[in-house]
Amino acid sequence: MKLLLLCLGLTLVCAHDEGNPAVVTSNFDISKISGGWYTILLASDDKERIEENSVMRSFMESIQAWDDNSLTLKFHVKVNGECTEISLFCTQANENGVYNVIYAGFVTFRIIEVVYNDYIIFHLINFNNKQTFEMLILLARKPDVSPKLKERFEELCKKYQIAEENILDATKVDRCLQARGSHEAQDSRLVMSDGEGLAQRPLSSNTIRALYHE
Repeated sequence: MKLLLLCLGLTLVCAHDEGNPAVVTSNFDISKISGGWYTILLASDDKERIEENSVMRSFMESIQAWDDNSLTLKFHVKVNGECTEISLFCTQANENGVYNVIYAGFVTFRIIEVVYNDYIIFHLINFNNKQTFEMLILLARKPDVSPKLKERFEELCKKYQIAEENILDATKVDRCLQARGSHEAQDSRLVMSDGEGLAQRPLSSNTIRALYHE
């Protein structure tokens, strides 16, 4: 079934690509996705994953691509009503544009399509305690995007069998924009790589448990 969904998604991507030659759907130049990003839309086949207090309800600040094509993601989640900055080191799998990381389970995510100076769409699968859920994520270089691009994202959600009511428009909620680049957010940073964390200041055991095992 997941293979079928992937094929359907790729079919839609190709159709979209024909109308916009700037859209890249393969042979990604990973270095070009470095820089600042904003979370625009989040969607999941498990709605709880995008609701308040879920660690998957994350708000991107930046992506850093390294020479070996690994990535560092810097984003914020709201923990007990406060914005907490998190950095994740993601290793590239044996395929261009596909990455693995430990975060609330084992996560594999891939780039579906990107316009390097405009937006990027990821497809994510999370495996945790024999439970699996999927997400689609739309990031943009600017705080918001056109209605047309949001409609494009909704079309992709349909192909991945994600209901419309399971789409969160992050532009309409608190995305921790005030914490972007702030020293206060950096003080609460948790850096994780392959399941190991380093907190710049102590985080509660409940917070750390949620981040790894939501």
